[in-house]
Amino acid sequence: MPTYKPSKIRISLAMVCVLLLPVALLYTSGNWFWIQGWIFGLWLVALTYTIFLYMYFYDPELLMERYRKPGTPGEKGWDRYFMYLLVLGFMAWFLIMPMDAEKYAWIPNFPFYLEALGLIFLVGCFYLFLKSYMDNTYLSPLVRIQSERGQKVVSTGVYGWIRHPLYLGGILFFLGGPLLLGSIYGFIIGLLMSLSLVLRTMGEEKMLTEELEGYADYKKKVRYRLIPHVW
Repeated sequence: MPTYKPSKIRISLAMVCVLLLPVALLYTSGNWFWIQGWIFGLWLVALTYTIFLYMYFYDPELLMERYRKPGTPGEKGWDRYFMYLLVLGFMAWFLIMPMDAEKYAWIPNFPFYLEALGLIFLVGCFYLFLKSYMDNTYLSPLVRIQSERGQKVVSTGVYGWIRHPLYLGGILFFLGGPLLLGSIYGFIIGLLMSLSLVLRTMGEEKMLTEELEGYADYKKKVRYRLIPHVW
């Protein structure tokens, strides 16, 4: 099967849209001088472009895989609906935070230590996201077996201590963002998004155990899904 290749226009538009995220965040907040908003927006751009440049120069096949659309052959049917819900959840989460924390100030500002904890979560997220991409060339956004690429079990790097480091990074992302910005409603949505990621790991692991050679043995070697020595 030939390797899927998204158009350069599509990739370029996606990268431009990333630059618009901080603008959307600050515009929605109603305060262009919102410090926490600037920190989160610039962090998000830095994360996205760092990962993109790594894939572009060092793993172009992974870059192509990351641009696959829901409904790609081989994707589990339930995952297609999950992806659409994930996009809708992200949009709600992203837009509610600046309105809650800054524009309407629905609750008092978070204490500094919670904002600092949010920043620590985001630093951890940055590390886990980048290392997951660097360690796993089969890091598809879809729950599917990449038979056309000869997918194999990855058990090195961060995959040597938890089985789903990208999902852990996602949880830190969805919780760290609202903590840094000071949004209780964003945090609640972030908890729901985190729960959805936990549920997805279960469905993905069922597929990997049944369809990917060597994954059952990998589960015995690396016992923890998301949190070392916990779960």
